[in-house]
Order: sequence, then structure tokens, then C-alpha cells
Amino acid sequence: MDPNMGNGAETKIAHLQMIQAVITRMAGNSLMVKVWTVTLVAALFALAAADTNGFFVYVAYLPAVMFWALDAYFLRQERLFRKLYDQVREIEHGTVDFSMNTHPFNVGTTWSVAWSRTLCLFHGTITTTIIVVTLVLMGP
Repeated sequence: MDPNMGNGAETKIAHLQMIQAVITRMAGNSLMVKVWTVTLVAALFALAAADTNGFFVYVAYLPAVMFWALDAYFLRQERLFRKLYDQVREIEHGTVDFSMNTHPFNVGTTWSVAWSRTLCLFHGTITTTIIVVTLVLMGP
């Protein structure tokens, strides 16, 4: 670390590290949601195939939709904290207050984030797969 940085720069770095830890945690939570989605939907498909009971395929809609919403929440929080990170990065060294308030920022609603390209690609594929399996089971 540069000896000329002083205490203000050190506090700014500490605040940025706090915010980065939250961003990392949100990204990890999002990954876990995706893992649980695939695991539960695959397990319900396996139960439906083993028991030849279509009920389990219908139950697969519940975790698919609920985890899609939860993933959208985590992605929205991650985007908010990225905005906070950018704001703290640009402020003067002496004005760091360690605030974690993300209310001043706007990244859209959780609903709009749910329809982002990345979430639609992943969760839309899962939901489409469930629809296709449902149609195959209900077929002639």
C-alpha cells in the first residue's frame, strides 16, 4: 500500500471491500438458486418417471417459478450494490461514511430484473422443459 495514501484512503478501501463482499455473496446465492432449481426439477422428473405419475411434473412448476423470483431478487440486490460500489469508488477519501444504503439507486423492479436476458435464458429454459415434459405426458 502507498505510504502517502493516509487514513481516508484506507477507510475507502475498507468500505469498498465491505460492498464487494455483499456483491460476492449475492452472486453466490444466485448460483445456489440455479443449482437447487436444476436439482429439484430433475428429482421431480425422476419421481414422475419412476412412478409414472404426472403429478410430480406439475409440482416441478413450483420450484421453477419460485426460484426464478428468488434469483431475480438476488440479481437486483447485486445490481444495487454495484451502483453503491461505483458511487463509493468516486467519492473523496475523507467523506466515506460506511453506508450500505442502496435506496437512492434505481435498477428496476424485481419483476423487470426477472425478465432480464440472463435469467430468461436459464429459468425460461427450465420452464420450457417442464412444459414440454407436461405435454409429452399428457399426449395421446
